Amino acid sequence: MSRARSRLRVAAVVLGLVAAGLAGCAPSAVGGLATPSAAPTATPAPTDSAPPPSSPNQPSACPTDGGGGGVSSKVSYADPSQATTETTGTTAATATQARNAQRAGPWKDRPVVKLCFDVPADRRVVQGTEQVVFTPDRRTCEVVFRTWPNKPETASFGNRLDVTSAAVGGAVVTPKVEAAGAPTGTPGTLVRLPVKGCIAAGKKATIDLAFTLTLGADTPERVGYSTEDRTAWLATAYPLLAWERGRGWVTDPAVRLFGETVTSEEFRLAQLDVVAPRADQVLGTGRSMGTEPSSRSGSVVHRFSADAVRDVAVTVGRMELVERTVDGVRLHVGAPTIGTSTPVAEWADSTEAAMKELSTHLGPFPYADLWVSIVPDITSGIEFPGAIQFGDVDMAGFPQLVPHEVAHMWFYGLVGNNQARDPWLDESFAEYAEALTSGDLSARMTFVAPTLVHNKVGESMRWYDALGNPDLYGAGVYRQGGAMLLRARQAAGSATFDRLLRDYIDTNAHRIVTDQDVAKAFASEPEVLRVFREFGALPR
Repeated sequence: MSRARSRLRVAAVVLGLVAAGLAGCAPSAVGGLATPSAAPTATPAPTDSAPPPSSPNQPSACPTDGGGGGVSSKVSYADPSQATTETTGTTAATATQARNAQRAGPWKDRPVVKLCFDVPADRRVVQGTEQVVFTPDRRTCEVVFRTWPNKPETASFGNRLDVTSAAVGGAVVTPKVEAAGAPTGTPGTLVRLPVKGCIAAGKKATIDLAFTLTLGADTPERVGYSTEDRTAWLATAYPLLAWERGRGWVTDPAVRLFGETVTSEEFRLAQLDVVAPRADQVLGTGRSMGTEPSSRSGSVVHRFSADAVRDVAVTVGRMELVERTVDGVRLHVGAPTIGTSTPVAEWADSTEAAMKELSTHLGPFPYADLWVSIVPDITSGIEFPGAIQFGDVDMAGFPQLVPHEVAHMWFYGLVGNNQARDPWLDESFAEYAEALTSGDLSARMTFVAPTLVHNKVGESMRWYDALGNPDLYGAGVYRQGGAMLLRARQAAGSATFDRLLRDYIDTNAHRIVTDQDVAKAFASEPEVLRVFREFGALPR
């Protein structure tokens, strides 16, 4: 996420508690189970002229051809050896796959996810279903999901994610919901599902969920909808499996900082269905598989799939779409048809330029598709694997906004990290990559952080949150971290540093890294490690 921030507007509304009796996106073994959670604090109703919220009890229009996730029970590419061919299937995507051949491949036992969002015309209440086929690499007696719309920044604008029913292996279970940093009066960010008899390492388990997503009005974050033009944006807006290979469940609490605290292994997005009014454009994640008729008159089903992603982002609305091919990658850029501060073609030009330049430093672009949404209320930019949300800003005032978010396709997207525990592993590297495109390396290299965060690059988001000043997080992790990497590059020599960084990316592709992976990658250059230790990124 970019460090550029506008002051957040006074919070909009927290909508009422969504009833638990969800009709469901599809028939499944999941029963009508209410998620235990506290009742929300009463707040004033929205003041815009929108129609009343959709009824959460109305039948969902997600496809009903079987499968607990509300999508087809026939996974498009259940055999991992066939995934590349069947998910890409075009010359452009095949070229991208070939360029990536030297990189480490995805986890062969990565989860397989089928996901469905039913987005109504009024945007207020989205019904969803999800199916996850999960193969843990160690024994577990529970399955843990994170519900990130309930974190403080998004919940304060009325966003809310409720798991309304759950089943493990076809058996209905009662979720245990924990606050884990969520504000009082909202559901928690941590959902635990008990597993009878436990799941042995290497054994598959199928988890079926139904959920209700309440969207907050004019949210300057990753999930919400615009009262002006009815654009809706849904990112990390579903129950996200919280497993980390070799470590188990990730339960870091949400923090009050405006930023990402997400940790997710890559998964195969077998099918992403978005049901939306016929007049809407839908920007998704992965490859667009086209549309098919919906059970609701006036709506259609937009379908996507992806071989290996950590998260899902969707945008729905009346949008102008610019599409082009950039070195074999399909670029899709959408902006509201009512107009934006920067024309959509300029957003596409800037994104294309960043993709090309960063590829010269970091190696091939990691995804066959990049979906870019210009979202009315976001104040800067937010990254997702193969997708970016940009705010409706005048790009001339934020020249490094696009390179920063595009850099996250390598740092966090391809090379993952625990963003709560080790935010520097994506934000400092994205800041560094952004600097390489700026031409002002000397000025950035001499940045000195405020005393409270001086040489504290490697601290967690929880540590920074306790300081009570979000500007210190930006200074300590983003700007100071970028300066650290530039100084390390100077110490090693640009050619050596660039080679080692590309080796680090290729070796750790499709994984969740720690600071020790960085130390290992640069072990041959003591001066680089000295700089990292001096700045507090590595233990002294």
